[in-house]
Amino acid sequence: MAVNFVRPKIPKFTPDPWAIQFDQHGNLKHLLTIEGISPQWITRILDTAEGFVSVTDREVKKVPLLRGRTVVNLCFESSTRTRTTFELAAKRLSADVLNINLATSATKKGESLLDTLRNIQAMQADMFVVRHEQSGAPHFIAQHVEPHVSVINAGDGWHAHPTQALLDAFTVRRHKGDFAPLRIAIVGDVLHSRVARSQIHVFNSLNVGELRVIAPRTLIPQDIEHMGVRVFHDMRAGLRDVDVIIMLRLQRERMDAGLLPSEEEFYRLYGLTEEKLAWAKPDAIVMHPGPANRGVEIESRVADGPQSVILEQVSNGIGVRMAAMSLCMGRKGGES
Repeated sequence: MAVNFVRPKIPKFTPDPWAIQFDQHGNLKHLLTIEGISPQWITRILDTAEGFVSVTDREVKKVPLLRGRTVVNLCFESSTRTRTTFELAAKRLSADVLNINLATSATKKGESLLDTLRNIQAMQADMFVVRHEQSGAPHFIAQHVEPHVSVINAGDGWHAHPTQALLDAFTVRRHKGDFAPLRIAIVGDVLHSRVARSQIHVFNSLNVGELRVIAPRTLIPQDIEHMGVRVFHDMRAGLRDVDVIIMLRLQRERMDAGLLPSEEEFYRLYGLTEEKLAWAKPDAIVMHPGPANRGVEIESRVADGPQSVILEQVSNGIGVRMAAMSLCMGRKGGES
C-alpha cells in the first residue's frame, strides 16, 4: 500500500533582520542572516573581501585594522573549518582571539547562555562569533550585548549560515563574473541545511538567472518554491545546462528515521559522479560547503577534479570573514 509522505515546512525564524543587523546610521553592526541585507551591501562585502584575499599572498599576512580588538569564538556545536577560518581571519586583522571550549564551559554545568555571555563580555570582548545548534541563538545574543559589541552568526540550527553563503557567492563571482546569466543548482539535503537557505537568499538577492534545488521529495521543504527556486527530483533534468553545482552534506544528525532508504541509494540517484557532472555545462564548477562525504554526496574524482573549487571556497572564506568582521566593527578595505 502506498504511503503518503507530507514534506515538512521550512523552519520559521523571522525576527526583523534589518532592525537588529544595522545601526541607526545604516551601518552593518551584526551579521546574523542574509535576509534584510540589500544587494548593495552584499556586493560591498564581496568587494571588500577582494582586497583581503590578496593579503594571504603576502609574506606578512596581517593588516592592523582590528588591532586592540578582541574577538571571541563561541562555538556551542562542533566546527573545524568554520571556526579555524574565523580565527585566521581575526588574527590577520590583528585582533586578539579567544576560543571558548564549550565542552567544558560553565554552560555544561547549568549556567545560562545569558550569564555566560555577560561573563565573557566583562572581559572586554568586542565581537562574538556564534555557532549554535538552536536557531535564533545569535539573534538572542545580539539583542543582549553591549552597544559596542558585534555578533556574527557562524551557523545556527536549521536557520542560517550567512558567511558561508557569502563566500560561496564570492567564489562563483570570481569564476563566472556576472550572476545574471547563471544557472545554479543546489543538490542534496536541502531540508536540514542552513547553508542552502542562506545560499538561496544571497543568490536571489544578486539576481542569478535561475536557481534550482535538486533532492528527493523527503529532503525538500514543502514551501521552498516560495523562496524563488525551481525544484527538481531528477538529477539529469536538474543539472541540464547548469553553470554551478553546489553539493550539500547529508546531515544525519538532524534527520528523523525513514527520510532515506540508504546512503547507497542516495548516492546512486543524487551523488555527483563524473557521469552526472557531464549533464551540466562543460565549464560548470563544483562546490561543497564541507565536510564532504565521499561516496555519499560526491565522487572523489569529482571532488578532486579540475572542475572542483572546494578548496578555493575554504581559502576565500578567510577573506570574506575578514571583510564581514571589519565592516561590522566599522572598518573597511583591505589595505594596511
